[in-house]
Amino acid sequence: MSIEVSALSGEDILSILPDLARLRITVFRDWPYLYDGSLEYEETYLAKFAAAKGAVCVVARDGDLVVGASTGAPMVEHADEFGEPFRAAGYDLDKIFYCGESVLLKSHRGHGLGHKFFDLREGRAHALGGFTHSTFCRVVRPDDHPLKPEDYIPLDRFWARRGYAPVPGLTATYDWKDVDQADETTHTMQFWMRAL
Repeated sequence: MSIEVSALSGEDILSILPDLARLRITVFRDWPYLYDGSLEYEETYLAKFAAAKGAVCVVARDGDLVVGASTGAPMVEHADEFGEPFRAAGYDLDKIFYCGESVLLKSHRGHGLGHKFFDLREGRAHALGGFTHSTFCRVVRPDDHPLKPEDYIPLDRFWARRGYAPVPGLTATYDWKDVDQADETTHTMQFWMRAL
């Protein structure tokens, strides 16, 4: 499998937004996000990301097909519901780089792309300068959730090997519609962080 990985920034990000929207809807539909997304929402959400100063989108291509993508930007450029828990805990948002989604088709997992996604996003933070920490968040779901696959393996060990750890009490909430729900519900997101 020959996969090309590149990092896009500035206006170059605009060209990848339709593929990123498609990947987010496809990948996040599965456990643990169970996201019942729409292109309309994705266009609005991703337009804000693309306009963020210092943003990066790491893209994985298998030939002409975009099979994965991963985003990052300074925390100050993200929605208040993500930055507020850090502010309340006494962190300087100007020093935190936020790694957003990593979405990769199942057919292309297990080839080291997760590491490349983190390498290039953390590299962007170093290139911009001034960041002391990198962070991301994951949805919190109960272990006995009826839609949890029996063979599900969480990514906790992978993230720990990258130097990330969950920060006790550092959570945010975000609303979206689950695939098995009629309306949007509130989801808790746990932040993981590492020093840069």
